[in-house]
Parts: sequence; structure tokens; C-alpha cells
Amino acid sequence: MDKLVLVVDDEQSVREALGDILKDNGYRVECASDGREGLEMIDRLNPDVVLLDIRMPEMDGIQALEIISRRGQNVPVILITAYGSTETTIEAMKLGAFDYLMKPLKVNEILDTIKKAVDIKELIRRSQRDGIKEDRVRTDVMIGRSPVMQNIYKTIGRVANSNATVLIRGESGTGKELVARAIHFNSVRKDKNFIKINCASIPENLLESELFGHEKGAFTGAVTAKQGKFELAHQGTVFLDEIGEMSMSTQAKLLRVLQEREFERVGGTETIQVDVRIVAATNKDLEKSIDEGTFREDLYYRLNVVDIMLPPLRERKEDIPELVEHIIKTCSYEHGKTVTGFAREAMELLAHYDWPGNIRELKNICERAVLMSSGPLLTVEDLPRSLRKKNRRIDWLGELQGDSLKEIVAEVEREVILKALEDNNWNRSATAQALKMNRSSLYAKMKELGIIE
Repeated sequence: MDKLVLVVDDEQSVREALGDILKDNGYRVECASDGREGLEMIDRLNPDVVLLDIRMPEMDGIQALEIISRRGQNVPVILITAYGSTETTIEAMKLGAFDYLMKPLKVNEILDTIKKAVDIKELIRRSQRDGIKEDRVRTDVMIGRSPVMQNIYKTIGRVANSNATVLIRGESGTGKELVARAIHFNSVRKDKNFIKINCASIPENLLESELFGHEKGAFTGAVTAKQGKFELAHQGTVFLDEIGEMSMSTQAKLLRVLQEREFERVGGTETIQVDVRIVAATNKDLEKSIDEGTFREDLYYRLNVVDIMLPPLRERKEDIPELVEHIIKTCSYEHGKTVTGFAREAMELLAHYDWPGNIRELKNICERAVLMSSGPLLTVEDLPRSLRKKNRRIDWLGELQGDSLKEIVAEVEREVILKALEDNNWNRSATAQALKMNRSSLYAKMKELGIIE
């Protein structure tokens, strides 16, 4: 295991007892007798987990935790005390404590909590590492050190190894698929298939066949039998994106899979049993859909065992510089460019923009800037005109020089569609109706303009 646990407690008997337990379970252990010594050892040893007593002379655990938090040291801290109170617990959690254990300590509880902390630190380390992997820049990492993202990493670490169904919520473009992948690839199912299906992009009459497969002759065009996504994902994970777009009849069949772990192919009679973990995602208000009669309440509760809410980019702007750095590195590698970053003025514009299209929009703008760049440093002029003006309105009498008619039309289309999506809460059916176009045409245009992938 070779993971280092630092025990900080003023009682020698406690340090020795915890040390023996942890060593017997494969951990390396170092000990400190007070908060000041503990802080020095954190700096020097970079432990994987800290067990920190609250009641100590000189500097107590809360004071030490406050300093760890202020320094931004990325180490899970588990507080231990014999004198718990509501106020202390709240303060500890506000300061970023990983967990809070009461004396007398239970061996199994200690070991379980430390294991979770170790797993989560490893997840955060992998999620934030955006270097080279097998001579390729990684594109599948979650980026962000903001407190809200740290809490999401914690949740992923806690649920990854369970079979719990997870519902990921968030606006379009916030990275819901990355969360689903992180859950799968940090679970015991990581060596099995991760299969994604977008419930909005497949016509309703084909979605059931895609999910459950079909037998030969089940419908016109079914010239051979076909396995569905659930069969292909056996012992792995099925990621159902845009679950809120699924019809009521398909919802009923999905509910059966969740309850019974079995189904029949379309046109078939053989019952197929399957072992899959389901992760679903939506940008819709499912509670509202339940009230409107378009989403089953029983399915909602089956899906929503663990709820992960992804924040929009405008609510975690402190992550923008790191996101931009990663996107530019990725795009430069993919397109054979040598772009190193944005000039300060351009970076300030990115930081002050509200990003209605979230990370997907940021990626699209950065990739376009890299492709059009003529030097290693991107400037304000490499950004779209709408972003330069910061109010998302096209200045029809402004600077049109340098852009082709096709580029100008694409930019206007993109702005109009984004505005309509915002006005309609990113509900594509309502947006298509407002723009007087059919839903499939809107979906195709969104892909063409880089609003979705």
C-alpha cells in the first residue's frame, strides 16, 4: 500500500495505538505531538492523510486545520476528538476537513475513513494531472481546484466503488460526461465497458432498440439480431445522457432494468439478465417534469440514489486559467501548433465573461483561437467579436474586416441559438420551437457551431 498517514495527537498512548493499527494494515505512519509539529511535518513529508486531534495545547486541531486550508495544502484531514459539538463540527467542515471521528475510536471506522481519504486524494491527483499520457495530451481529465470541484471529487471517490446509481445534473456543457467517466474508471468496473448513449440524439422509435437490442425481423430494417447497449455493457457502466428526453414507455422499461436487472430484446421473448451500473445525466428540472407528467417519479427516485450537481462555469471562474491552460495544451498538440497561452488582456476578458455555454463554449473559443493563431501568444484579436464586446450582442456596424461572410454568418447564428437556449433554460424542444425549426435540425446546427460535441 505504501501510503503515509500522519497522526497528530498530544497523547502518546493514542499515537502508539493508532500507529500500531495502521502499520498492521499496511500504512506507513509518522507522528506529531502538537499542531505546530504537525504543520511542519505536513510541509516536509506531504502525507497522504492526516489524523488530527482537536484538543491539544499550544495549537489545537481547528487552528492547525485553518492554516492547512489557508495554505491550500491538498491533504485530507480527519479530525478526532472526545469533545464533539455542533459548532465544532460545522467549523471543521467549513475549513475543509475530510471527516470527523469521535473518541473512543472504532478500528473499522478509522480504517474505512482513511481508505476513502486515500482513494479521493488519488482521484484528485489523477483528475488534475493534465500532462502527457502515452505521448498524447490527456483530454479526459476533470480540471478545477475550486472548493465546489473539490467536493465533487470527494463525492466521486466515495461512490465510485459502490453499485449506486448516480444522477449528474448541470447545465449543458458543464462536463457531466467527464464525471460519469471518472466514476467508472475509479470503480471495480473500470476494466469493463463504459457505454454512453445520448437519449436526445436518437429518434424515439430507435432508442428502445439501441438500449435493449432487437431480434431479427422485429421491425422493418431489422435484418439481423442486434445486442443493445445494456448487453454490451455487462459488468460495466451505462451512461444515459439527457435522461430527461426519454419517453414514458422507454422509462418504464428502464425502471425494470434498475429493479430486476433483466429485459427482453425488441421482438424477443428470452429474458436477458445483466449486471450494469447506471449513471444518468440531465440538464432538465426532473422534479418539474414529474409535475408535468413527462417523467416517472418512481424512476426518478431509482436514478437519484446519489445526486451530483455540477456548477456552471460562471460560478467557478477561479478555475478558468487552469482550464484554459489545459485546453490550449490539448489543442496545440492535436493541431500541431506551438501556442503557449493568452496575453493578459485576453485572459481578463475570458475571466469576466459569463460563459452561458460553460466549458464546452470555452473549449470551442480556445480551439478556434489556437487554429487561427499566427504566434505563440493569443491576443484579444484572436477572440470572437461578441466576447470582445462582453455583452454578447453583435455590433452590425462594427469591425467586420478580416472575417469572411461565412464566418460572420456562423457567429451570428451561434449567438442567436445561444440566446434562445438561455431564454428556454437549455430545453432543446422549446428552443427549436422558439426558433421555428425542428429539433433534429437544431441539434445538427448546435454540433456544427461547436455548441455541443
